[in-house]
Amino acid sequence: MLENIGWGEILVLVVAGLFILGPERLPSAAAWLGRTVRQVREYATGARQQLRDELGPEFDEIRKPLEDLRELRNFDPKRAVTRHLLDDGDSDFRAPDYRATNNGYSDYPPPAPRPAQKPLQPHERPPFDPDAT
Repeated sequence: MLENIGWGEILVLVVAGLFILGPERLPSAAAWLGRTVRQVREYATGARQQLRDELGPEFDEIRKPLEDLRELRNFDPKRAVTRHLLDDGDSDFRAPDYRATNNGYSDYPPPAPRPAQKPLQPHERPPFDPDAT
């Protein structure tokens, strides 16, 4: 929870606390905050241990899907798509290889060869296809 807070943020909080509480009450407020955070952690650890004791081996079966959900929270779709499109490793999203079916023969005929295109001459108009527009 607090692992994402850096030294800059802590410094801003201390300065804001100095302005809001004053130098007299800031140490006691920091001590109170520390005790409260420690107490909340102890409650959470106690609740987890109580669940583990009551559920026994079923606790691990419940915990696994929750860990999977935690991994989804850090899911980056851009990185996942890039990894699946550009990596050569095994992927679930890989296109099927039709050449490997039916003993090396494809179900589809090979594509017809495209006619060679010659370059346009100067001031020549490119071909126009009214159906394509």
